[in-house]
Amino acid sequence: MPKTIYRREHAVLLSLLKKYRNEAGLTQVQCSKALGRPQSFMSDVESGTRRLDVIQLRDLCIVLGVTLTKLATVLEKLLAEEG
Repeated sequence: MPKTIYRREHAVLLSLLKKYRNEAGLTQVQCSKALGRPQSFMSDVESGTRRLDVIQLRDLCIVLGVTLTKLATVLEKLLAEEG
């Protein structure tokens, strides 16, 4: 099994996070700052070079204005659609 960062599911998650960030009208810098992280944090997350644990993902969801449950539900729907 390939590493998570090379799997299609990971790419779909990253796209979804970027979509929610854009919908929230936030820049990568604003998200990083809201999380108390360095400027490069969101860039690294969205490029796939930084992985998030579930607590960090929840914190990011709060900043993006989406619940972790909604994120997971939408992620599962997108993955099912792609087959």
